[in-house]
Amino acid sequence: MGAYEFIAPCHFGLEAVLKAEIMKLGYEIVRTEDGKVTFAGDESAFARANVFLRTAERVLWKVGEFTAETFEELFDRTAEIPWEEFIPADGKFWVTKATSVKSKLFSTSDIQSIMKKAIVERLKKKYRISWFPETGNEYPIRVSVIKDVFLLGIDTSGESLHKRGYRKLVGKAPISETLAAALISLTPWNESRILVDPFCGSGTIPIEAAMIGRNIAPGVSRAFRAEQYRERLSEDLWKRAREEARDGERHDGALTIQGYDIDRDAISIARQNAAAAGVADDIHFQVRAVKELRHPKKYGFLITNPPYGERLEDRKDLPELYRQIGEAYRGLDSWSMFLITSYEEAEKYLGRKADRNRKIYNGMIKTYFYQFLGPKPPKQPAQGRAEGDAGSDQGSGEKR
Repeated sequence: MGAYEFIAPCHFGLEAVLKAEIMKLGYEIVRTEDGKVTFAGDESAFARANVFLRTAERVLWKVGEFTAETFEELFDRTAEIPWEEFIPADGKFWVTKATSVKSKLFSTSDIQSIMKKAIVERLKKKYRISWFPETGNEYPIRVSVIKDVFLLGIDTSGESLHKRGYRKLVGKAPISETLAAALISLTPWNESRILVDPFCGSGTIPIEAAMIGRNIAPGVSRAFRAEQYRERLSEDLWKRAREEARDGERHDGALTIQGYDIDRDAISIARQNAAAAGVADDIHFQVRAVKELRHPKKYGFLITNPPYGERLEDRKDLPELYRQIGEAYRGLDSWSMFLITSYEEAEKYLGRKADRNRKIYNGMIKTYFYQFLGPKPPKQPAQGRAEGDAGSDQGSGEKR
């Protein structure tokens, strides 16, 4: 087991996707719970987890876990943690966020205040000082309380990991980058296959797909809070992680990724975001309504986040919209469709029951990831494959 433990929060329902990502990086899974995965790693995990993880919301450096049912217990258990091993004498620290579920201590503001006092008292004794200048690096602490069990971590990411840096502009009700990447990972799509998002908005699903297809690490071009922890983490640690990411990128071959939307302004935004992400040449964006969706090739993928009430002023428009989606899909020979929505009557108006259905929480909204599986394409010869028909479908859920 590594010398450090980390907590990676994620969308509820996507823990298995994140777990697979962490294992692929070579780190040991300690525990998987609703909305988070705890893992162990060496010093490299501070940098590599932040740079490479596509579906984590942030990476927390785990500092403690205990049970407390009273504020006195909370103070004492917090003060028992060796905070001096995590926070230097000039460090700026605060409990930036606390959540409490099914616990006797439910006032998050009181939890934050009492924990801050306990940490201060501990560090006063250890550093033999009466006040803290807090002129050094920032060490924001996040606390999760479930059934009286407190889980504490220092945020190493800074801004949430969904902020890759490319989305300078957004359209209405955008899907987050982390959720988009997770949805793509739940499908058999790979870079040799066609992908179309007919409700692309500001382009997040096509852009995340292109980044996956090119193996562009999501955090390679942004900064992280823990980069400032020079007293513990060398600058070379982050340099090596970014070099590893750059060396792993694939820029040969063509991708067939398309994004459509009826909103002309959204398409303009999507093009700008794709350029910022470095994948503008890999995606074709076009103003097009879903009822006009056609494609001449077989075995493609629709992966999309259509409106489900939050983006329409009147929910009475939803039945007709989902009928149009269903009609468009029926016109695509041998395609698969993956659609996330909170609209409870989606299958009724799509005109077909999904082959699979996965419940995912998009923030506080319960959504369903409907999966309509088309046939697998026939294997092609090593040379002369038809464009978009190519080969390996590891983990494919498509029908045989």
